[in-house]
Amino acid sequence: MDLFRTGEGFDVAGGDEHRDSMPLAERLRPKTLDEIVGADHILGKGRSLRILIEADRVPSMILYGRPGTGKTTIARVIARVTKRRFYTLNAVMSGVADIRKVVEQAQDDLRARGQRSILFIDEIHRFNKAQQDALLPYIENGVVTLIGATTENPMFSLNGPLLSRTRIVELNPLTEDEIELIIKRGLDEENRHWGGRPKIAIEPEALNHIVRTAGGDARIALNILETACYLARHRFDAETSSASAADSANLQEAEAVIDVGIVEDACGKTAASYDRSGDNHYDIASALIKSIRGSDPQATVYWLGRMIYAGEDPRFIARRLVISASEDVGLANPTALLVAEAAAQAVERVGMPEARIILAHAALFLATSAKSNSAYLAIDRALKVIEEGGNYLVPNHLRDASYKGAARLGRGKGYKYPHDYPDHFVKQQYLPDELVDAQFYIPSNQGYEQRVSERMRRLYGDGED
Repeated sequence: MDLFRTGEGFDVAGGDEHRDSMPLAERLRPKTLDEIVGADHILGKGRSLRILIEADRVPSMILYGRPGTGKTTIARVIARVTKRRFYTLNAVMSGVADIRKVVEQAQDDLRARGQRSILFIDEIHRFNKAQQDALLPYIENGVVTLIGATTENPMFSLNGPLLSRTRIVELNPLTEDEIELIIKRGLDEENRHWGGRPKIAIEPEALNHIVRTAGGDARIALNILETACYLARHRFDAETSSASAADSANLQEAEAVIDVGIVEDACGKTAASYDRSGDNHYDIASALIKSIRGSDPQATVYWLGRMIYAGEDPRFIARRLVISASEDVGLANPTALLVAEAAAQAVERVGMPEARIILAHAALFLATSAKSNSAYLAIDRALKVIEEGGNYLVPNHLRDASYKGAARLGRGKGYKYPHDYPDHFVKQQYLPDELVDAQFYIPSNQGYEQRVSERMRRLYGDGED
């Protein structure tokens, strides 16, 4: 457990006197509400949450968003703006005992000085149900105000009682313009930090490259920038170490320039924004399936690439493709299910990295196939009728007549064997009496299913489409 004192002269991260030894992302962390970038939708002038914070009436809340969107920053700014004691726990390393210790200190603060407390819990989704339940009485009686931070959808990762006592505040990934603003602030800070000698400048193409690589994550952007600044200074020093005395005066005004090459060196392989167990995992999987459904092969292979790049289990991807083959392609291209199932088996046998080719093959086959969801709709229509009480008797002529004594019960009487008739078809009733006119399967006019539709019309007549 960490206790952060607030007010003038104290930094929530551990002391202003250590500021110059901190990483750039920490040095540039906002200290006022106005310095926060990318949260105007919740903290802009006149917004309700800002009004409550400035009035020291902070509600218990869950800050939900991807890494680098400002969850911890907002909590620390609240610690500075309000007059409350500020305690912080990390859910990975803390338990119920730590919660009780904070509560005891918060109760002492309230009794002795009338000072209320905020408890900030990072990665609160890591708390189990018992740990989450342990917070409830202290939130209700006002001993602590809870601020939780999570990268996972709180509707899935937190229990109902805790959600009912907190306000969910969703933070969006920063826009490219917002990331660019932060990078420029970071460059100014780096120049101040190193005394401006040599002054560091950045080429527009290099700036754009950092913006694109960051993917809306301010921390990634600043970490890349900090490394790029060091590399630019190092290159500058190497190039000017042998300068003559006559050139020394000119070097006083020279700049260390960050170009695209330096940024690429600084980036390395940046982790894609993707959490294999979190909300983003399902969002990208959803984007893949919807791109297939929408017959967009370009988007399909992009989202597939995002999943593969992030190390997603290829078997998970293969299972999603098998489902899509029936749900979205269906009878418009019956081969789709065979391709998807063959891909799933091949992925098991081959493994990565070659399995990426197999997954791309299957995904693009599905994306470029004709589409029909008639099978999906048909089974759901049937299940709905059954759910509503449609458990009707099997017509007598369809019942099993293979056992001894079945004939005495009239089982199978009147059944017509289709193979005895032209086209191997004969009209007879197959549905229960109560559903004789029901239509569950309605073929589309897409791909192979157009032939299915034509055959059904020929067999049953135009009225049976």
